[in-house]
Amino acid sequence: MSESTTDNGKTIGMVAYLTFIGWIIAFVMHSNNKTEFGAFHIRQGLGLLILYILVWVLNIILAIAGIPLLPWILLIGVIVLWVLAFVGAVQGEKKLIPGLGAQFQDWFKGLG
Repeated sequence: MSESTTDNGKTIGMVAYLTFIGWIIAFVMHSNNKTEFGAFHIRQGLGLLILYILVWVLNIILAIAGIPLLPWILLIGVIVLWVLAFVGAVQGEKKLIPGLGAQFQDWFKGLG
Protein backbone atom coordinates (compact mmCIF):
# COMPACT_ATOMS: atom_id res chain seq x y z
CA MET A 1 0.00 0.00 0.00
CA SER A 2 1.44 3.38 -0.97
CA GLU A 3 2.03 6.12 1.56
CA SER A 4 -0.69 8.35 0.06
CA THR A 5 -3.19 5.48 0.23
CA THR A 6 -2.21 4.86 3.84
CA ASP A 7 -2.52 8.56 4.68
CA ASN A 8 -5.91 8.76 2.95
CA GLY A 9 -7.16 5.70 4.85
CA LYS A 10 -5.87 7.20 8.09
CA THR A 11 -7.64 10.48 7.35
CA ILE A 12 -10.87 8.62 6.62
CA GLY A 13 -10.43 6.67 9.85
CA MET A 14 -10.03 9.83 11.93
CA VAL A 15 -12.87 11.75 10.25
CA ALA A 16 -15.23 8.78 10.70
CA TYR A 17 -15.33 9.47 14.44
CA LEU A 18 -16.04 13.21 14.20
CA THR A 19 -19.83 13.42 14.65
CA PHE A 20 -22.46 12.24 12.20
CA ILE A 21 -21.42 14.83 9.61
CA GLY A 22 -17.81 13.66 9.92
CA TRP A 23 -18.95 10.09 9.40
CA ILE A 24 -20.81 11.09 6.21
CA ILE A 25 -17.73 12.95 4.94
CA ALA A 26 -15.56 9.90 5.69
CA PHE A 27 -18.04 7.65 3.90
CA VAL A 28 -17.97 9.85 0.78
CA MET A 29 -14.16 10.07 0.90
CA HIS A 30 -14.00 6.31 1.25
CA SER A 31 -16.32 5.70 -1.70
CA ASN A 32 -13.83 7.58 -3.90
CA ASN A 33 -10.76 5.70 -2.63
CA LYS A 34 -11.54 2.47 -0.79
CA THR A 35 -9.08 1.07 1.73
CA GLU A 36 -9.56 -1.72 4.25
CA PHE A 37 -8.35 0.64 7.00
CA GLY A 38 -10.94 3.26 6.05
CA ALA A 39 -13.72 0.66 5.83
CA PHE A 40 -12.79 -0.71 9.26
CA HIS A 41 -13.08 2.70 10.92
CA ILE A 42 -16.24 3.63 9.02
CA ARG A 43 -17.91 0.52 10.44
CA GLN A 44 -16.59 1.21 13.95
CA GLY A 45 -17.64 4.87 13.72
CA LEU A 46 -21.18 4.00 12.63
CA GLY A 47 -21.45 1.53 15.49
CA LEU A 48 -20.34 4.20 17.96
CA LEU A 49 -22.84 6.70 16.55
CA ILE A 50 -25.68 4.22 16.95
CA LEU A 51 -24.49 3.31 20.45
CA TYR A 52 -24.37 7.01 21.38
CA ILE A 53 -27.93 7.55 20.14
CA LEU A 54 -29.16 4.52 22.11
CA VAL A 55 -27.40 5.74 25.27
CA TRP A 56 -28.79 9.25 24.73
CA VAL A 57 -32.37 7.92 24.49
CA LEU A 58 -31.80 5.69 27.52
CA ASN A 59 -30.39 8.69 29.43
CA ILE A 60 -33.57 10.66 28.76
CA ILE A 61 -35.71 7.77 29.98
CA LEU A 62 -33.57 7.32 33.10
CA ALA A 63 -33.60 11.06 33.83
CA ILE A 64 -37.40 11.09 33.62
CA ALA A 65 -37.48 8.04 35.90
CA GLY A 66 -35.40 9.94 38.46
CA ILE A 67 -32.19 7.95 38.13
CA PRO A 68 -29.55 10.69 37.85
CA LEU A 69 -26.17 8.93 38.14
CA LEU A 70 -26.48 6.03 35.71
CA PRO A 71 -26.92 8.23 32.61
CA TRP A 72 -23.62 9.97 33.32
CA ILE A 73 -21.81 6.67 33.79
CA LEU A 74 -23.18 5.38 30.47
CA LEU A 75 -22.23 8.58 28.67
CA ILE A 76 -18.70 8.51 30.09
CA GLY A 77 -18.41 4.89 28.93
CA VAL A 78 -19.33 5.86 25.36
CA ILE A 79 -16.86 8.76 25.46
CA VAL A 80 -14.09 6.41 26.61
CA LEU A 81 -14.88 4.03 23.74
CA TRP A 82 -14.84 6.97 21.30
CA VAL A 83 -11.43 8.13 22.57
CA LEU A 84 -10.00 4.60 22.25
CA ALA A 85 -11.30 4.29 18.69
CA PHE A 86 -10.10 7.75 17.65
CA VAL A 87 -6.63 7.20 19.11
CA GLY A 88 -6.43 3.88 17.25
CA ALA A 89 -7.27 5.64 13.98
CA VAL A 90 -4.70 8.37 14.64
CA GLN A 91 -2.04 5.73 15.34
CA GLY A 92 -2.96 3.86 12.16
CA GLU A 93 -4.20 0.79 14.01
CA LYS A 94 -7.29 -1.32 13.45
CA LYS A 95 -8.33 -1.76 17.08
CA LEU A 96 -11.78 -3.15 17.74
CA ILE A 97 -13.92 -1.18 20.15
CA PRO A 98 -13.95 -3.20 23.40
CA GLY A 99 -17.06 -5.32 23.75
CA LEU A 100 -18.87 -4.38 20.55
CA GLY A 101 -16.23 -3.84 17.87
CA ALA A 102 -16.48 -7.33 16.40
CA GLN A 103 -20.26 -7.02 16.22
CA PHE A 104 -19.97 -3.63 14.50
CA GLN A 105 -17.65 -5.17 11.89
CA ASP A 106 -20.11 -8.00 11.31
CA TRP A 107 -23.30 -5.93 11.33
CA PHE A 108 -21.94 -3.30 8.94
CA LYS A 109 -19.78 -5.53 6.72
CA GLY A 110 -21.62 -4.18 3.67
CA LEU A 111 -20.00 -0.78 4.25
CA GLY A 112 -16.64 -0.74 2.59
